[in-house]
Amino acid sequence: MKTLPLAMALAIALGSAAAHGAPEPKDPKKQTPWGLYLTAAEAAAMKKDKGKEVLFVDVREPVEIMFTGYTDMIDANVPYLLVNPAKWNPKKPVLMMEKNPDFAAGVEKALKAQGLDKSAPVILMCRSGGTRGAPSAKALDGKGFEKVYVVVDGFEGSSSKENPDAPWRSVNGWKNAGLPWSYKLNPDKVHLRKD
Repeated sequence: MKTLPLAMALAIALGSAAAHGAPEPKDPKKQTPWGLYLTAAEAAAMKKDKGKEVLFVDVREPVEIMFTGYTDMIDANVPYLLVNPAKWNPKKPVLMMEKNPDFAAGVEKALKAQGLDKSAPVILMCRSGGTRGAPSAKALDGKGFEKVYVVVDGFEGSSSKENPDAPWRSVNGWKNAGLPWSYKLNPDKVHLRKD
């Protein structure tokens, strides 16, 4: 019996949206210059189907990954924002997060390490697909990258309004799709600071 490639089977199972990628986000802040969007399940299928022909990047801060979970399906962790433990966020009761000045260079370095150039597809995944997904993609705009996808539901997904355990993220996302993940990090893939 001949089986369909995982990506094709997933596209059929999920309907036409999977065949063409996730729909464009309605919020303009979540849109990217490329207009390429995937759900976590579609990102996993693309990575499994294309392997080393696509670069899969987790853009979360490494400390966040340590506490929320990790998938070894990523090729690299290149944080878009880094925690600055010396600064307090004036708008909310958390430490300040600042843009990683080496983000685009880090993505390019990860491409080269995989034997790829900027014409290769790049998939970016953050925690929920919201506050870092599109901004991290926009940070690559105008730098020669040709196909940048954003995982719209991210690693942890969204919070359910009906969930009595809110604010736990229990809707969509990598973890809730039953995709492989754990709390064990791969030191060869997770970003280490050089300071």
